[in-house]
Amino acid sequence: MKFKYNSRTKKGELQVGYVEAVNRDMALNVLQGHDLYILSLDEVKIPKFYSSILKVFQRVKRVDLVVFTRQFSAMLEADLPLNDALKGLYLQTRNSTLKEAVFEMWSDIDAGLSLSQALEKHGNIFSEFYINLVRSAEVTGRIDEVMSFLADYLEKELALIAKVRNAMIYPIFILSLFLVVAGLLVSIVFPQLQPIFAESNVQLPLFTSILLGTGNFLAQWWLAVVIGAVLLAAILLDYLRSKEGKIIYGQLSINAPVFGNLFKKVYVSRFAEGLSVLIKGGIPVAQAIEISGHTIDNVLYRDLIHDLAERVRSGEQFSEALIANEKYFPPLISQMVAVGEKTGKLDEMLTRTAKFYTREVNDIVANLVELIQPTMMVIMGVLVGLLFASILLPIYSLIQSF
Repeated sequence: MKFKYNSRTKKGELQVGYVEAVNRDMALNVLQGHDLYILSLDEVKIPKFYSSILKVFQRVKRVDLVVFTRQFSAMLEADLPLNDALKGLYLQTRNSTLKEAVFEMWSDIDAGLSLSQALEKHGNIFSEFYINLVRSAEVTGRIDEVMSFLADYLEKELALIAKVRNAMIYPIFILSLFLVVAGLLVSIVFPQLQPIFAESNVQLPLFTSILLGTGNFLAQWWLAVVIGAVLLAAILLDYLRSKEGKIIYGQLSINAPVFGNLFKKVYVSRFAEGLSVLIKGGIPVAQAIEISGHTIDNVLYRDLIHDLAERVRSGEQFSEALIANEKYFPPLISQMVAVGEKTGKLDEMLTRTAKFYTREVNDIVANLVELIQPTMMVIMGVLVGLLFASILLPIYSLIQSF
């Protein structure tokens, strides 16, 4: 059996790790034999097949995390002790998964862990950026300011996602309705008309022939198609979770027409905003760059930012390192960073850069939202026209043959 432990050494240093033993008592004896004072000792359970399915229903929604962070920020700004703040949050939280996590965090802090260490135990809820930002704030003693920033950051992210999602509801509904109608026509109506067309030797349009062939194929092999589609989706998702898959997805996302430019601006905005907060909090530039990379879920950008941090550690100017990567970081950010380095106001320049690109992202998203619905309506009109033409044209030819 495997156990995760939190302990303190004789010198009072916190030590976290794993130990393997036959049972909990044996694990406790092993650790105490190394002169450790045990704060907590939990069994690491091997996940079962159904646990991954249950996790889908136990996820913490973005809105719940936003509310939690905003309330936490307000309590800390009111100079409420950390334990009291978490106790209040535990009583107010409605999401059962988040409520359990808050209770465990509360217990861990009572046991002597720091807030970042308590958050780290719930990596499925709190992102690496979230945890690293709190860890940095613990060094500078500005946890209340960082929690306020995280609340604002998460709210803006939620608003952006909600705007795009709301714009997609109507087009997705129309597309789903079209697919249902097309499926009924292909699987029920067309097969009944096919013998009539065959007996009258009517020349069928290409699109009609394709739909008839598709209908016949689906009628015979629909089960194989469904199983194949499910397997293909599972294989694709598994590949996208791999390191190579994440790199390819990252490349495709930033090179995609229209959306590629949007993704780049989103990444730059997040990076600049996070970096500004960290530098303002007194974190060294190289370390702040490394931590800010966790605001971006694109592996390609994370690797680039890690390289930027290493170049800064080796003595290179941050602005020069950015210039060498102008394909991924627009010239504006390197110019603003260069000004910040000369004037000693790097955090202020990064804040201005983040605001500029945030406005750019909002404008692009607003324009895309306005274009989505009319574009989808045109596409749906063309598809519906082709679908009904594939039925009406052969019928018209059949009438003319009599």
